[in-house]
Amino acid sequence: MRSFPKPDARARAAVASLAAVAALVALLVWRPAGIVSVALALLCVLLVMVAGVAISAHRQGGGEAPVEEWPAPGSYGVDADTLEGLDPRAVRGLRAAADCAVDADTLEGLDPRAVRDQRAVGGLSDR
Repeated sequence: MRSFPKPDARARAAVASLAAVAALVALLVWRPAGIVSVALALLCVLLVMVAGVAISAHRQGGGEAPVEEWPAPGSYGVDADTLEGLDPRAVRGLRAAADCAVDADTLEGLDPRAVRDQRAVGGLSDR
């Protein structure tokens, strides 16, 4: 449990904008030479961007996104490891034995010569 509550988007935007103004005032009043002025300028840009993101988060609601639940697994009884270990030829053989319709994955894996041989046996021509 936290001892301090997490600040909301408005508080973050206010703190970041105040820090950006402070860094800008320090840059304009102090006028450092060299790398310090570059670092202060980059800090100003960074703080302004943090404030802008916090403001847009507040405008969009800032709440947590609803958790989507995965659909219940189907009644196939096959997990990913089993699918990985299956031999595509055995799957094709099972589909052919069950006389199922051929889907796109099966068509992708078929050997074109085997398809031509099946067409020749079935009396179908290529044209």
